[in-house]
Amino acid sequence: MSRRWYRGTDFKRALTIEELRGVARQRTPHFAFEYVEGGAEDEHTLRRNRSVFDDYVLLPNTLVDVSQRNLKTTVFGREMAAPFAIAPTGFNGMLTHKADVALARAAKAAGIPFTLSTVSTASIEEIASAAAGARHWMQLYVLRSREFAKHIVERALAADYEALLVTTDVPVFGHREWDKRNFSRPMQLSLRSKLDVLRHPRWLFDVMIPHGVPRFGNLSAFLPKGQDSAEKGVAFVGQELDQTLDWEAMRWVRDLWPRKLVIKGVLGVDDARRAVEIGADGIVLTNHGGRQLDSTLAPLEVLPQVRAAVGDKLTLLIDSGFRRGADIVKARALGADAVLLGRATLYGVAAGGEAGAAHALEILRSEVDRVLALIGRPDINQVGPDCVMKRSS
Repeated sequence: MSRRWYRGTDFKRALTIEELRGVARQRTPHFAFEYVEGGAEDEHTLRRNRSVFDDYVLLPNTLVDVSQRNLKTTVFGREMAAPFAIAPTGFNGMLTHKADVALARAAKAAGIPFTLSTVSTASIEEIASAAAGARHWMQLYVLRSREFAKHIVERALAADYEALLVTTDVPVFGHREWDKRNFSRPMQLSLRSKLDVLRHPRWLFDVMIPHGVPRFGNLSAFLPKGQDSAEKGVAFVGQELDQTLDWEAMRWVRDLWPRKLVIKGVLGVDDARRAVEIGADGIVLTNHGGRQLDSTLAPLEVLPQVRAAVGDKLTLLIDSGFRRGADIVKARALGADAVLLGRATLYGVAAGGEAGAAHALEILRSEVDRVLALIGRPDINQVGPDCVMKRSS
């Protein structure tokens, strides 16, 4: 008997992130959906990010009073309403108009942080204004010109961003063949993709006709006047990625940024220890959602060893592959302080803008809440290694 899924276009009827993904797929052109969906090369890493959760099972306690449950936790000394935040993702304006603003506002309403990408289609200042009073984190690519990092840091400090997440796992762009087929040049649609746009009139009139191709919100100061198109922006970042980036450069960033510093790109114990040595406040265990290096491990696989190695010296964030509340609870049990959500909330914003993103967050919040009740740990802060077991191979 096959399982029945919702296959319509009303995001409000989606009961799971997977169903929300289906709505997003129908409401956006193939090139936009595949830009979000695709992984590097043969997508072994992309698939591993999901299958790894099957390697761990939850261990419930029974006869526990779970009538009062708490999902609140503390990250960087401040309370958040749930053990997850929104991850930095680039060029979101391709999914819907002002997608970054929609995500930031949904995060604010949910009581969780939002992380803005360097290559967002909203500016640092626009997000600070549109979701005033919320917790904002900033992602940074350190390019060959250190002036770029200084420029982003100065703006993020002035806009009262709380944390800086420095991406370190992209010395070159990963090879995503879906993108190669959909774009004749970076961010330049192929003929096939242009024809596909005509089959999505709702997207066409939301994104393209009133506003044109989205532009990057934080790159204009470093691009020639009139050359700040998506195509030029992608080319600029690709050319300027710093392949010499090392731990000394991270010390320089540490001196530059006085607030919470997070290294986003760690997948091993040795690098986690180095992060402690240079004075980082946290790390993100990540393989970039399977979009960069193919055939590598999933972050969840190394999480217990990293937590054992660094203890409470670092805040541990984790991303890649999270689609269920049970996934988030497993990550907490294995040592993560919080999970960063990428595709899960992108499906929401693509399916229904701010309300769709809020729906995605509520799906996951309610799933985490339900799992806590069913495993007999009514407080997320009670979840630890005794709540999970790895399946024997």
